Amino acid sequence: MKKLALLLSTGVIAALAHAPNVAAQTEIAWWHAMDAELGKKLEEIANGFNESQSEFKIVPSYKGTYPETLTAAIAAFRANEQPAIVQVFEVGTGTMMAAKGAVYPVYQLMEDNGEPWDPSGFLAPVVGYYSDTDGNILSMPFNSSTPIMYYNKDVFEKAGLDRETPPKTWAELEAMSRQIMESGAAPCGFTSGWITWVQTENLSAIHDQPYGTLENGFGGLGTEFTFNGPVQVKHWDNLKKWADEGLFEYGGPVGGGDAPPKFYAQECAIYMNSSASRAGVINNSKEFEVGFAPLPYYDDVTTDPKNSIIGGATLWALNGKDPEVYKGVAQFFTYLSQPEVQASWHQFTGYLPITNAAYELGQEQNYYADNPGSDIAIKQITRGTPTANSKGVRFGNLTQARTVVDEEFEAMLAGTKTAQEALDAAVERGNQILRDFEAANQ
Repeated sequence: MKKLALLLSTGVIAALAHAPNVAAQTEIAWWHAMDAELGKKLEEIANGFNESQSEFKIVPSYKGTYPETLTAAIAAFRANEQPAIVQVFEVGTGTMMAAKGAVYPVYQLMEDNGEPWDPSGFLAPVVGYYSDTDGNILSMPFNSSTPIMYYNKDVFEKAGLDRETPPKTWAELEAMSRQIMESGAAPCGFTSGWITWVQTENLSAIHDQPYGTLENGFGGLGTEFTFNGPVQVKHWDNLKKWADEGLFEYGGPVGGGDAPPKFYAQECAIYMNSSASRAGVINNSKEFEVGFAPLPYYDDVTTDPKNSIIGGATLWALNGKDPEVYKGVAQFFTYLSQPEVQASWHQFTGYLPITNAAYELGQEQNYYADNPGSDIAIKQITRGTPTANSKGVRFGNLTQARTVVDEEFEAMLAGTKTAQEALDAAVERGNQILRDFEAANQ
């Protein structure tokens, strides 16, 4: 009994000795949508900040997919149980901007807490997408991406194609896919994640076609979708034709969850998805060599393809917390902006280096020279001067509108609608979603 009492006493004393340090630390909840390899790297970043100082502790919590995380944050805010930081994908930007009183704009957060803040230090496409009409950045850039093309070099060679020469145009991609299938090198030419983002939104931007009025929604409420034009119809018509021939295999709605396995298993020779898929692609493609290339374009529509558009997410600070919490959030955002932190995140994941300094650090480290194709996304999204049609799409309730696009695409694949009918229906249904959003945010 005496030994037990001594042990308990010693334990209490030890606990009391450490209690002041624990009590002094302010915890900061960070809700995010990163799982698997990305989630592990995100936690590594949070731990790096936590170990760099003793005043604050970032506590990351995975909340599911991007839409699930956004939905959870909205519900939590209504119940006054919101986190201090939430990761929101780019299509949620319009929704977050309209959430009056919910958001603590990052430029204001940093100024209020005396933290350095230089918008010119970020990549121009990132600054442009997440800024208000006065040029103020509203959320902290973190994981910005853009879609690129991955291809199986070994399959290309087996099909008699040059393993170092991926298709530049859709005509070349069709011809190469046909040769790959006819040679028996692979049963499928190509697949794709995100029919909405990759094959409709980015397709429109690259070909300088409007996705909606008022500069694709950047001009505010009252916008209308217009993505049922000749170029989009031409492309959906082709995707239907190629699917019927087996050249293209549909990966499913939203992110196209069935698309990656088709590429990893060498069923499809080409795979289009986010540059942030790079880590997963490399990790799951040990049996063959992967090549990286820009998205294809129609050379009978343009000989000067525009920049692709941004994807990924930013970190939004939510109102309703104590000043001490926001002091920690601001310091964490400063930590995230450090070139070493950003370069490490970018190089591991395939997300863009959100700052010019992180990109320059990668060049100094010879990362791009040692990893061919790792700068494809950067070159593609900074290609030329963005136009009103290529700087991105920013609409309220865009997540819901994307679901409509997926549904209409599947109706076209099933043969119940033509490409024109499907896109017309998607625009009509999408515009009703915009009207509902406006009514809720008057």
